[in-house]
Amino acid sequence: MSDRFDCKNCNESLYGRKYIQVEAKPHCISCYDRLHANTCQECKEVIGHNAKELFYEDRYYHEHCFRCFRCDRSLADEPFTSQDHGLVCSDCYCNEFSSKCVSCDKTVMPGSRMLEYDGSTWHEDCFTCHGCEKPIGAEAFIPDKNNYYCVPCHEGRFAPQCSHCKKALTKGGLTYRDQVWHQECFRCSGCEAPLAGQTFTSQGEAPFCVKCFSSLYAKKCSGCNSAITGFGDGKYVSFEERQWHQPCFKCSRCSVSLVGSGFFPDRDQILCTDCNNDD
Repeated sequence: MSDRFDCKNCNESLYGRKYIQVEAKPHCISCYDRLHANTCQECKEVIGHNAKELFYEDRYYHEHCFRCFRCDRSLADEPFTSQDHGLVCSDCYCNEFSSKCVSCDKTVMPGSRMLEYDGSTWHEDCFTCHGCEKPIGAEAFIPDKNNYYCVPCHEGRFAPQCSHCKKALTKGGLTYRDQVWHQECFRCSGCEAPLAGQTFTSQGEAPFCVKCFSSLYAKKCSGCNSAITGFGDGKYVSFEERQWHQPCFKCSRCSVSLVGSGFFPDRDQILCTDCNNDD
């Protein structure tokens, strides 16, 4: 008599019948489906031994139940994602959840290269400079109303130009006689020394450092023969064709200050009242 070959659960003979082994133990089809088959997440029915089964995020599905919950498209061979209500194909996801490019009005597909700014979204290639129309990509840009410019285009169109080199002035700089200058471009018209942060004056429209102005244009003090520049103490006295620094305006004989006092010219000299009376 031959050995028995029975289902390990119901003990019915398996000779001439289909069976499935579970942990090396044979089970009839009925017992296998009842005890070991998975339940479909979608329809909540058993996924029988002869049905094609799909697995996603610890859940099991019949092949025909693995579908987009919006358009009912089969997802067995399609890209998809999951939402709270179920599985969604890429088209439905994009139509409902993806942004649209404000330039071309087409969907920005998940995972594609894009740029977001101020609540708007662009394909990377659609975010272009309003001036040169080249893609800005990851480079710096400057918004202007509803347009966006790369830095070179914005500087060329809107930034003030240095009065000396005619290049865009983007930061810093200074203003002189209603004109703007790069700090490094604002120089003495005589020796070309930088004047930014230095004391300077002008002759006509041209700026000069103190040294150049003194040697080229300043009048000489009749007392000390040094230039009268107007800097420092600054105050001076002028009489006829002669000028004096205020400290130098004193009696030629006794050296008393004549500032605010009467004086008497005597050829190249100036005299106080007392010295003049002594004559």
